[in-house]
Amino acid sequence: MTDHDPAHDPQHTHDPQHTRGHEPPTAATVEEVVRRELAKALGGRRGMLEAAVPTLLFTVTWLTTKELRTALMISVAAASLLLVVRLVQRSTVQFCVNALFGIGIGWLFVTMSARGGGDANDQALAYFLPGILYNGGYAVVLGLSCIVGWPLVGFMVGSVTGDATAWHRDRQIVRLCTRLTWLLVLPCVLRVVVQAPIWLAGKAGSLDPEAAVALLGVLKIGLGWPLQLAALAAMVWLLARNNTPVEAAPAR
Repeated sequence: MTDHDPAHDPQHTHDPQHTRGHEPPTAATVEEVVRRELAKALGGRRGMLEAAVPTLLFTVTWLTTKELRTALMISVAAASLLLVVRLVQRSTVQFCVNALFGIGIGWLFVTMSARGGGDANDQALAYFLPGILYNGGYAVVLGLSCIVGWPLVGFMVGSVTGDATAWHRDRQIVRLCTRLTWLLVLPCVLRVVVQAPIWLAGKAGSLDPEAAVALLGVLKIGLGWPLQLAALAAMVWLLARNNTPVEAAPAR
């Protein structure tokens, strides 16, 4: 696609859309928009790694030392170091901040468990509860958006066209965005279905709490970026089968 200067094109000299400063969308198709936005949301391999390392260090440290505070401090230190590297390189800090936020929420749940009289095992299990709740809530929100006919992926298209809801008038785009949104729901549901019973069993004592923590640590990583990559691959396959034009919002 070549650059085009409307000032040198007689056809566009009096185009009201250009005189009002409206720019054409930066992507030609819905598929391009979604691929680009998903790449930004996932952060690529580096973003996924930055999300996995603190959890891995927390799990390994706690299992080897049984010192919960030490495990939390090491995971915070790792996420902070990754954040500093990002800052030095002047690249996006979003994924490091997300990791620190997740650790902070986990620490809050650990503190609440300690205040409630929970032992070290209860506190370690509490660290993994926010992730399970988050995935469950995220799956519900995404699923409901599809059920009511306003799939959240559609708003990615709206962010590019300049009209947050114009995409909803095109049934073809709505169908495509609905399928893509369901593909984002599946990993969340799988994480909850696999991890919640282990958490509950560890909490109830029907499964050794240490074994439950070890399993949850492994699963949090194993069901993290690998599942995201699988979902992304499915989305890429689906996107490759369509070529839906993106239209800019009409000038007002």
